[in-house]
Amino acid sequence: MLRFVLRRLALLVPVLVGLSILLFAWVRALPGDPARALLGQRATPEGIARVNELYGFNEPVLQQYLLYVKALLNGDFGRSIQTGQPVLESFFEKFPATVELGMSALLLAIVVGVPLGYYAARHQGRFIDTAIVSGSLLGVVTPVFFLAILLKLVFAQWLGWLPTSFRQDARIDATHITNFYVLDGLMTQEWDAAWNAMVHLALPAIALGTIPLAIIVRITRASVAEVMHEDYVRTAESKGLSPAVISRRHILRNALLPVTTTIGLQAGLLFAGAVLTETVFAFNGVGQYLFSAISQRDYPVLQGYILFIALIYALINLAVDVGYGIIDPRVRVS
Repeated sequence: MLRFVLRRLALLVPVLVGLSILLFAWVRALPGDPARALLGQRATPEGIARVNELYGFNEPVLQQYLLYVKALLNGDFGRSIQTGQPVLESFFEKFPATVELGMSALLLAIVVGVPLGYYAARHQGRFIDTAIVSGSLLGVVTPVFFLAILLKLVFAQWLGWLPTSFRQDARIDATHITNFYVLDGLMTQEWDAAWNAMVHLALPAIALGTIPLAIIVRITRASVAEVMHEDYVRTAESKGLSPAVISRRHILRNALLPVTTTIGLQAGLLFAGAVLTETVFAFNGVGQYLFSAISQRDYPVLQGYILFIALIYALINLAVDVGYGIIDPRVRVS
């Protein structure tokens, strides 16, 4: 298993190199001029030339790329054109919010989606199966931004149960050690701060987790329904094993392989695709900052953040492959 992990980590190098080339070319192909976006109405030919010289935009593209790679190897991801703050510093400042939101949404999708999919498969053709499948289809086709606005309207505006925006109430005097607000509240035993952070997480996590939840329900249902008719399940039933043992050892464990793949893919998408959710709920994370960088043509931020997201996505896929070996020993042997 260790050799497998090391081999996969080695394969990340050419993947990241190829991604950096494509990303560099894509960012340069975006319409608009970063110097004009920075200077706004104050843009003059002299000012534009000065900004282009400062950030090296007047150099040949190949030379710009080589300088960028050299800086990356030295751990320098550049500075934001808009704020002047180092990209890496901004990333570590804002990424905890995205992780907290993504993990909450993923936990919701797994805890609700896997049991619902299993229950629907065990009751195929009945009303409850039809209701769960129809609900999952509705969850897949509902746009995230529409669901987010609907949740804010119902639970925040009409009912007044939950807050509409931000990560925490500004009136709470909370100690932030790691920038993971829930974790910080638990570590410092500031229970009101931890609870307030969880309450603020509720609506964004539901909005972001609905599509992964619906997909996990459908994949779990299909996988469990397929495994239920395998010969080894019928053999276990003929031996007189209890339904709980058959479900746990023979059905669910074998059905979890495609579900694990789906969870891994959805985890990567959650961390990469929280832009709309964070924008609607003013959740100060990577997604919202990336949206601002796109609109302002902030090249260093775009390049640095997308590379980070790609690295995280690759590591999540590696974790999924390792999970295969834990769930199914046959994968470990191969």
